[in-house]
Amino acid sequence: MKLEELQVYQLAMEMAEKIWIIVVNWNYFEKDTIGKQFVRAADSIAANLSEGFGRYFYKENKQFCYYSRGSLFET
Repeated sequence: MKLEELQVYQLAMEMAEKIWIIVVNWNYFEKDTIGKQFVRAADSIAANLSEGFGRYFYKENKQFCYYSRGSLFET
């Protein structure tokens, strides 16, 4: 199985893309205060899924899934 085939990864990528589109249209103050962190948290969801997917041991993958879930809740 490939990472791109995982539905959770696809959804994370779609959500992050939509958030980027929304935030890019904000004014400077909004982007600088909440926008940057909002985008970083959204991007981190898929990034952690990707990093965990590449790990050899199940426990490592599981830990990165927890990180991804934390980023999801932050978003």
